[in-house]
Formats: sequence, structure tokens, C-alpha cells
Amino acid sequence: MKVCVSATDGNLDADVDSRFGRCRYFVVVDVETMEYEAFRNEYAEGMGGVGIRAAQFVAERGVDALISSNIGPNALQALLAAGVKVFASPSGATVREAVEQFKRGELSELKAPTQKQQRGGMWE
Repeated sequence: MKVCVSATDGNLDADVDSRFGRCRYFVVVDVETMEYEAFRNEYAEGMGGVGIRAAQFVAERGVDALISSNIGPNALQALLAAGVKVFASPSGATVREAVEQFKRGELSELKAPTQKQQRGGMWE
């Protein structure tokens, strides 16, 4: 099983980034071996639609789940449509800690966005 974690850097000891679409890195981890691959988020500085583009990028990596703190409605909908389950990250955790908590079933699955729709550069 592969899990993607939104992260501040490209390794297992990086902090979980509280943002999804504008996180610095996506760290994709094989939960059985803890082998990982890190991808710099090229959409982080985009003007709009970054959540959807980030969701598509993550889904294309073949992940089964995403761990992140804040996710908007469009990104969540795109991930769920692609069959990617979304889990709330523990606050102050590293990527490694978040994956370990995921493996133990300690993370809550998100069924609703944690942020509202962005309009005109401002969150509602």
C-alpha cells in the first residue's frame, strides 16, 4: 500500500505540511517497507486551481491514501473520485510518525473538506 504525505521537505523526517495544494513536497511511502519517493510540489506557487492539480498529481502516483491537515473541496472531490482516501494528519508529526499512526489505524478519515472554496484569492 502506498500513502502520500504532504510535507515541508522531501524525506521521512520532514514535518507534515498543514497544507495540501500548497505543500512543499509530496512524500510517497510504501507502508510495508517504508521506502519512499519525494516530489517537489510544482503547483505550490500557482495562482489558482492548485488543489485539483495537486490531487491529480498524487492520484497519478498510484497512492491508496493521502495524509494532510487542510484540504479544500475541489481537491478532496478529485482525490475521492480517483479512489484515494484522505486522512487527517496528526499535528506536529513527521512524515514517518504520520505513516506509523496511519498503519496503526489512529488517523481519522476525512469525508468533508477542512477549507471552504477559494474565490477571488480569498478563502470564504
